[in-house]
Amino acid sequence: MISKTNGGFLISKIKQIQGRIFEKLLIEHGINQFNGAQGRILFVLWEEDNIPIKELASKTGLAKTTLTSMLDRLESSGHIRRVYDPSDRRTVKIKLTAATLNLKQQYDEVSIKMSEIFYKGFDDDEIISFEKSLNKILNNMTKWEL
Repeated sequence: MISKTNGGFLISKIKQIQGRIFEKLLIEHGINQFNGAQGRILFVLWEEDNIPIKELASKTGLAKTTLTSMLDRLESSGHIRRVYDPSDRRTVKIKLTAATLNLKQQYDEVSIKMSEIFYKGFDDDEIISFEKSLNKILNNMTKWEL
């Protein structure tokens, strides 16, 4: 293995820049109701609504304590509701409100623009290879964390 690598540093730097660009794009598309980090939670819920907090934490990669405080803010701003599972009152599911469901199209436009910026100059094979490598890194990190 190469003795000096910069992958982790580069990923962190990309994440910081990506976050700033994403926030800017949200505002340009008239989305000022939530920030990029909250958008990550909403993105998961737009894909699959009404899921338990534990599953949402897993899909977003957020620690449950971090997620809980973000959900508090999303709930107080009217984006989500906490719903008790009638079959198991210990399970709380997170459900999008109708108003937030209506923001999905605008958010999708931002995501498309973000992908265009992110992958400019890449061909399809490079994108597939890159994402395969990122998934391998993610799997390595997830296994190590357990």
